[in-house]
Amino acid sequence: MPIVVQLDLMLARRKVKSKDLADHIGITEANVSLLKQGKVKGVRFDTLEKICAYLQCQPSDLLVYEAEHLPE
Repeated sequence: MPIVVQLDLMLARRKVKSKDLADHIGITEANVSLLKQGKVKGVRFDTLEKICAYLQCQPSDLLVYEAEHLPE
């Protein structure tokens, strides 16, 4: 998948536990875990906004586009 979720890296940089993030933004730890693993099909903008506010980051710090390499 060309969109890579880097929430785990940002949590580590900010020294924040998944549980603390989940409690603050109002979602379950299981959903934070799924998001960290990139196993979600989408994320609500209000959830993304809460994550960015809590971690003091930009959406581009969490979501990165990596182009797929096509065979030549």
